[in-house]
Amino acid sequence: MNNRFFAFIVGILVGAAALYFVMPGPAPAPKKAQSGPASAQRTVAAASTLSVVLNRGYLICGVSQGLPGFSNPDDKGRWSGIDVDFCKAVAAAVFGDASKVKYRPLNAKDRFTALQSGEIDLLSRNTTWTMSRDTSLGFDFAGIDYYDGQGFMVKKASKITSASQLNGATICTQTGTTTELNLADYFRGQNMSYKVLAFEKNEESLSAYDNGRCDAYTTDASGLHAQKLLLKNPDENIVLPEVISKEPMAPAIRQGDGQWEDIVRWTLFALINAEDLGVTSTNVDQMKTSPSPEIKRLLGTEGAFGEAMGLTKDWAFNIIKAVGNYGEIYDRNVGPKTPLNVPRGLNALWRNGGLMYAPPIR
Repeated sequence: MNNRFFAFIVGILVGAAALYFVMPGPAPAPKKAQSGPASAQRTVAAASTLSVVLNRGYLICGVSQGLPGFSNPDDKGRWSGIDVDFCKAVAAAVFGDASKVKYRPLNAKDRFTALQSGEIDLLSRNTTWTMSRDTSLGFDFAGIDYYDGQGFMVKKASKITSASQLNGATICTQTGTTTELNLADYFRGQNMSYKVLAFEKNEESLSAYDNGRCDAYTTDASGLHAQKLLLKNPDENIVLPEVISKEPMAPAIRQGDGQWEDIVRWTLFALINAEDLGVTSTNVDQMKTSPSPEIKRLLGTEGAFGEAMGLTKDWAFNIIKAVGNYGEIYDRNVGPKTPLNVPRGLNALWRNGGLMYAPPIR
C-alpha cells in the first residue's frame, strides 16, 4: 500500500469519527408544564400588567379589610389611608386620574393568593417585606413606604407597663402574618412562656382581646394605634413602649413584569422626592416653572423619564397633583391632626432624622 493511498484511507476514517462524535443526539423531551402559583404568576405576567390595566380602564388594588389610617372604608364605602393613597398615586401615574382604581379588601391569609393569581394588580396592604415572601412567593416589593415594628397593647387595669411583664400571658393576634413568628422569637429570647390565641380575621382577635380573652393584643405598632380606636373603651388601654421586630411595609407586585415594577417603584420614589424637593399638591402648578433641574425632571418639563416606563412625561405631576407628596399623605392619614397622632419617627425624611430617602430622577 503506497503512502498516498494510506493517507487517503486514514483521512476517511478520521472524518467518519469526527462526524460520529459531533452528530447531535436525540432531542431532550420537553419539560412538563408546571402548575400552581408560580405558573399562574408567569401566565399573568406574560401579558403586560400596564396593558391589562389600561385596557380594563382601572387599577385593581388589594387593601386590608379595614385598618384606620392605612386602608379603611367609611359608612359610604369611600376608602382612605396611606395604602389607599398609594393606590390612587399609581392610578394617577397610569391614567392621569386617581379615581380610576377599585379596592379589593383582603384578609392576611388571602392577600398573597390574590396577587399570585392576578386577581389584583397591586398589593398595597400593610404587608411586611421579608426574604421568604420576596424569594419564594413570586413577588417583588417596590420599596418601603412605612417603617414599622411589632408591639403590644394591654389594659391599664392590668398594671403592666412593659413587655417584660408578659411572662405566662395569653396574647391575641391574627394568623397568617409575621406576628406569630415574632412572638416566638421574642418570648424565647426573653426566656418567658406565653400562649397565643390566633384568629383568621383581625377583628376577631381584637374582639377577643376587648372581651378579656387575652392579656395582650399584638400587631404592628401603627396598627395598635389604629385598632385602639375601635375598642369599646379606648382610653382604658395602653400601647407598651417596646418594639420587638422590624416591619418594613412595602407594596408588592408579581415577579416577571419589569415595566410594571418600575411604575410602582417610581411612583413611591416620586412621592418621597417631591417632599424632599418641597413640591406639594398646592404648589405643584407653580413648581412647573421652577429653574431647579431636579424639579424639572420630576415634573416632566425636562427629560423623558415617564416615557421610558410607558407613561406620559407628566406622570409624577399627576401623582402629586392628585394625592400630594409623601409627607402630605402621612399627615393626612396618621399625622398629628388625626386621631392616630403617630409621630413621623423613622418615616421622616432622611434630612430630618428619618429613613425616607429615594433615588434621584435623572
